[in-house]
Amino acid sequence: MNIPLLDLTKQYQSIKQEIDQAVIHVLEKGSFILGEEVGLLEKEIASLCGASYGIGVNSGTDALLLSLMAYGISREDEVITTPLTFIATAEVIAMLGAKPVFVDINPKTFNIDVEKIEQAITKKTKAIIPVHLYGQMADMDPIMDLAKKYNLIVIEDAAQAILSEYKGKCSGSIGHTGCFSFFPAKNLGAYGDAGMILTNDKDVAERLKMLRNHGSRIKYQHSLLGCNSRLDEIQAAVLRIKARHITKWTQTRRQIANRYNESLADIPWLTIPFEEEWNKCVYNQYTLKVQYRDKFQKHLSEAGIPTAIHYPMPLHLQETFSCLGYKQGDFPESEKACSEVISLPIYPELTDEQRDAVVAGIRSFEL
Repeated sequence: MNIPLLDLTKQYQSIKQEIDQAVIHVLEKGSFILGEEVGLLEKEIASLCGASYGIGVNSGTDALLLSLMAYGISREDEVITTPLTFIATAEVIAMLGAKPVFVDINPKTFNIDVEKIEQAITKKTKAIIPVHLYGQMADMDPIMDLAKKYNLIVIEDAAQAILSEYKGKCSGSIGHTGCFSFFPAKNLGAYGDAGMILTNDKDVAERLKMLRNHGSRIKYQHSLLGCNSRLDEIQAAVLRIKARHITKWTQTRRQIANRYNESLADIPWLTIPFEEEWNKCVYNQYTLKVQYRDKFQKHLSEAGIPTAIHYPMPLHLQETFSCLGYKQGDFPESEKACSEVISLPIYPELTDEQRDAVVAGIRSFEL
């Protein structure tokens, strides 16, 4: 049986007529950058997630970068985040000359351990970037309480978590800004790079709009040092169509995850995803913790079942961050997770037969 890790072609076929018409409409209009489609998408995503303003940018990475820029994060500043994430989370901090300060994870949720954040705060700390990893939100109330206590900015890295919820509030709507990636593999994915920033602050929204467009509000007049991070009309049009389906797709993902849970919960050598009682996880990835992970992955590969590892090396051990002085053992939970995590196929188009084949392949594994 053919089981793709992700089947974007099948998804496209299910909405082909809508997508084709939307793209042709943009081509016929002849407006391709920051036009009507972008403006409508910004309003629709903000409304969908319960935020006041949306600012379309060209990637999730730039969403994080521009958020830091909007709040003046620069050299000598420190920004707290997690070492278990995609490199962009910390990369943008370092690109501005600031220092990433890592805090270990909660091993149940894979998200930053809120009990360990305060001890990492110094006089140089200016912001916290919690990452809502694999589609489950970090514990935001304690993070926002610390931000208020120490006058810090909170930037939600919600790249993997659109429509996830924390105590009834959507990701991206709680922090000072919320940053989304619309990379094709995300739950809401474009057909190229794209991203968005959400905020409830009108002044910050205006600043972000300038920063994404070379610091300009009026053509050829530049008030800020910005960059080129403009979302194009074709991607916005594609995302507007997909956004109409995202609620249903999310429900289907959760159903598939629940069926995986029911089928795998009794296996002693693996740990199924843990979901906090106050959270709604959207399962951008369905990620297990498995003993003998490499042997297990090889077994599934030989059975025709694709898997992925998000992520095989924590950021504090990456060569590019060697200057920070971290060493093996500094963040043991993150390091342990990197040696055990493995993600299974999960997407709305995954059939019952495909899911059952994945489960059968897992249950046939012998230690």
